[in-house]
Amino acid sequence: MHELTLLATEADVELLSDALMEVEALSVSVEDADADTEHEEALWGEPGMPVPREAWQRSTVKSLFPDEAAALEAATLILAQDWAADIHVQGIQEVADQDWVRLTQSQFAPVPITDTFWIVPTWHEVPAQATTALRLDPGLAFGTGTHPTTRMCLKWIACHAGELQGQRVLDYGCGSGILAIGAALFGAAQVDAVDIDPAAVDSTEANATANLAHLASSDGRTPINAGLPDLIGEAKGEYPVVLANILATPLKLLSPLLAGHVAPDGHLVLAGILARQEDELKEAYAGVGLQLQVANEEDGWILMTAQKPA
Repeated sequence: MHELTLLATEADVELLSDALMEVEALSVSVEDADADTEHEEALWGEPGMPVPREAWQRSTVKSLFPDEAAALEAATLILAQDWAADIHVQGIQEVADQDWVRLTQSQFAPVPITDTFWIVPTWHEVPAQATTALRLDPGLAFGTGTHPTTRMCLKWIACHAGELQGQRVLDYGCGSGILAIGAALFGAAQVDAVDIDPAAVDSTEANATANLAHLASSDGRTPINAGLPDLIGEAKGEYPVVLANILATPLKLLSPLLAGHVAPDGHLVLAGILARQEDELKEAYAGVGLQLQVANEEDGWILMTAQKPA
């Protein structure tokens, strides 16, 4: 394959991306042309909120083509358009053939959560010091153990195994099921794992089967019940532990629902929150009777917890 790299202004990025797909680019990606310089811009966005900007003021647009001739033809066609006056070709280069599966696997090594609790991809051996190992490969659903929010949640689970023993746990926004599985490994008797994405539900079920066979009942059922949010209707009631690793905006919107599912004297554990969002989360949950505190911080992300009054 060959990669065509173009330099474009923010105003041209959307039209250019569409044009590249029209000329049969295999893929199109947009990057900050000033990345790793003093002019680098950070663009943040959250679900349910307007996109802050479509692209960077100076954007690098990269597209893949099956061969050099196709990339050159695409560049020629695009530069001939009236709207492309401010677009410039930075280069066409061959993309070396690689074993993409092996390359992807090399980027995911075992992740230590504590000295004895590790997240281990299936293509790696379990480290000798890992007395508890959660086997997980990257997939369509969020949650591989590499992100600070996931690591902090798992560390809380490992350090609060006493509160989990024999208890019911709710994992809201389960993604890959990594937190639900972690809770089951540390003694939870039942975990209801819910997500709005059916792919996440499927991923959770598959990962639970792979990790919790030793805890399955005679009919093969693991301690994890995965499903869409209607799984936890009013009949499910309250849980001694509620986990939610999402993002700040949905966590605020969900504050009445999540607080309502925490049993008296139970624990609420929230992640996906930037340090600068601490006060707005505290305010949102104070309104539903819970006093959130920062329990951990890593790389600008914080873990917030609360215990519901008995």
